[in-house]
Amino acid sequence: MFTGIITDIGEIRELDQRGDLRARIGTGYDTNGIDIGASIACDGVCLTVVALGPDWFDVDISAETVDKTNIGRNRWSEGHRINLERALKVGDELGGHIVSGHVDGVAEILSMTDEGDSTRVTFRAPDDLARFIAPKGSICLNGTSLTVNEVEGATFGVNLIPHTQEVTTWGAVKPGDHINLEIDTLARYVARLQETL
Repeated sequence: MFTGIITDIGEIRELDQRGDLRARIGTGYDTNGIDIGASIACDGVCLTVVALGPDWFDVDISAETVDKTNIGRNRWSEGHRINLERALKVGDELGGHIVSGHVDGVAEILSMTDEGDSTRVTFRAPDDLARFIAPKGSICLNGTSLTVNEVEGATFGVNLIPHTQEVTTWGAVKPGDHINLEIDTLARYVARLQETL
């Protein structure tokens, strides 16, 4: 489990297509404190550490994950920067919201507008996920816990404050980019309960 609070920006150093895709990710984390088998959210995708070096870790990415996330939309390449978050530990502060790292789909950035010091970003969600997105609800985009401002059909917007843009990869996004989207776990269960009533 994660919180959607980004704690490092990683860089893709190598990509190797084997049976699965293996990625080497450069990190500022102290890798002495990472175990083989640990989960790290990489742009919101929960991936398992399979090898470690002094300032990097390797993950294997299945074909299913490549297909269902922005990894498979030519987004990940050597030199590309990604948001990182270590798994939540008992006693950690829950600053964002409960995030599983299981990406539900890919949203597209439609527009970006400066509003004061912040930036309003409008997205188009996949039609089958739009019903889970609610105004003032939580959403996880590229691993970042954000608050939804407004929703109209499959289109929704969020505001990015300067701090978020500085400590994550959000300062480098642009319209047309594809973004990993994970809907709020609570919304998923409420919708499931309504289906059974």
